[in-house]
Amino acid sequence: MAEKGIIGLQEENVLIQAGACSVTLLPHLGGKIASILIDGHELLQAPLNPRGPRTQTMSFDAGDASGWDECLPSVGECDVVTARGSAHVPDHGDLWRVEWERQESGNQEQAGSVTLRGECFSLPLAVERTSTLAEKEGGWRLDLDYKLTNTGAFEVPWSWAAHPLFVVEAGDRIVLPESIHSLRLEGSGGERLGKGGSTVEWPIAKLASGGETDLSLVQAPDSGIGDKLFTGLLNETENWCALERPSARLRIKVSFDTSATPYLGLWICYGGWPDRPGPKQVCVAPEPATAPVDSLAKTGTWSRTLNPGQSFTWTMHVDFEVM
Repeated sequence: MAEKGIIGLQEENVLIQAGACSVTLLPHLGGKIASILIDGHELLQAPLNPRGPRTQTMSFDAGDASGWDECLPSVGECDVVTARGSAHVPDHGDLWRVEWERQESGNQEQAGSVTLRGECFSLPLAVERTSTLAEKEGGWRLDLDYKLTNTGAFEVPWSWAAHPLFVVEAGDRIVLPESIHSLRLEGSGGERLGKGGSTVEWPIAKLASGGETDLSLVQAPDSGIGDKLFTGLLNETENWCALERPSARLRIKVSFDTSATPYLGLWICYGGWPDRPGPKQVCVAPEPATAPVDSLAKTGTWSRTLNPGQSFTWTMHVDFEVM
């Protein structure tokens, strides 16, 4: 078995490796996981635009819109009310826009692990994410451990969703637990599945124009599809989503702790976004989340706050299994 560990720090990029799997992180660009390579095969969405500096107000599609970012304190752009007044949260949150810092602790190099820390600007929140890569029988596992802290002097609302854009091709398949038979529609390009807020059957869904579609089956990259869906509240046996990629001989399984992050968002995009000329995403993003909606301004039983100095921790795992 090949030695694992942090094997390079090039142009502020951090590379961790275990055998034939390598993960590249970009602390200076929002802590982005920019690449997951297995035997030279890239698993994440390539940049739509050149990677470059971000601003606090630019839209997500004005950036590279690639790889894996963290959406916090909201996925959707919104205004929220706090004890210190109204706060504006930009598109896809704060964290993908700011430089993260590498944290030194313990023998992370020997463990194939790296901890990065990013601070929000719309609300006084800071997150630490420890990424650990290891080789295992039949594949590899990427563990991600999160710690969120309220660094301010007043209570703040928050929500989080992972944003891993896994590249796909026609014929790949999305697999959810058998107990999941329907999803809530957050939005659908051209309203092909109906209006936001409606219920969509899984995996065979009705099209607004008539007929049916198999949502579990990845379509061609020129299909013009862009749908965002959410599960309802998940239990401990429903804590996963898998992406089967026969041509890559891989099964990518995302798992998470439903006691901490009890929802799963599902972004499926086959050439349907961005809504402008130029390159499009062709990806599936299984997104463990704290809420079943994109906007922090939409409140419900899922809504969360942190008191000054309070922290919250959670984990997620990604298994790359050879088929």
